[in-house]
Amino acid sequence: MKNSSAFRVANLAILLFASALAFAQAPASSSTQSPEVPDWALPGSATHKQVPPPADFHRPTVTFNQPIGIFENQSDIGGPLVAGSASYDSSTKKYTIRSAGYNIWYQRDEFRYLWKKMSGDVSLAADVSFPDPNGYGDRKVVLVFRQSLDDDSKEAMIGEHGAGMIHLAWRPERGAQVQDMQYRFSGGLNGVHARRIGIEKHGDQFAIFISLKGEPMHQFGPPTTLHFDEPFYVGIGFCSHLPATVDTAVVSDVLLENAAGRIQ
Repeated sequence: MKNSSAFRVANLAILLFASALAFAQAPASSSTQSPEVPDWALPGSATHKQVPPPADFHRPTVTFNQPIGIFENQSDIGGPLVAGSASYDSSTKKYTIRSAGYNIWYQRDEFRYLWKKMSGDVSLAADVSFPDPNGYGDRKVVLVFRQSLDDDSKEAMIGEHGAGMIHLAWRPERGAQVQDMQYRFSGGLNGVHARRIGIEKHGDQFAIFISLKGEPMHQFGPPTTLHFDEPFYVGIGFCSHLPATVDTAVVSDVLLENAAGRIQ
């Protein structure tokens, strides 16, 4: 009996060792694997067209208790599949924003947003650059007003794309499709970038401003009309336009004043 008991104990020890070894060699759990990207969120290509998300699709925004520079907090709007981040260098006045996100468009957004709550008239302007020259062409930095931090919030923004296009865009109501006025320099998306961009809220009027080559900032195109309840959110953001891939933008020399007519 003693020998039989010892034999069973030895077998049990071997089984436990084998199980532990198998667990150690097993593939990583789904929580560490690449997140699954919905087909609608894939960027446009020769074989694929990005389309609006399903009408009832939402992800919750993640807000961090992380003031940064002149902004009181920051959020990952729309809960991108990969978390974003941001840092500020006070010596150079540069905000470095890292973010994934399928888009800032259609009826919902995904992007890292650095924001401040404000009321009244506002002037916001900044220099924009993209450190990686090979990033996706439709990635974009936005200077944006939002009614809330929900992914489908009413908003008004100036966006500068990695390929050079600039737009004045707005979501007229929560959950509505974005509308826009697009501007392409030198006839197309050819990598020509404005040196500085800005957006001004004057009452319910929103107008965009640019400096293409360092000339004084000037209004570009007509304004759009959109009413915001007070307070609202004002700030800067970035979206890689790749649902699960983080890219980087640098936003520097930010001007944010609680008055119209101050963009420079």
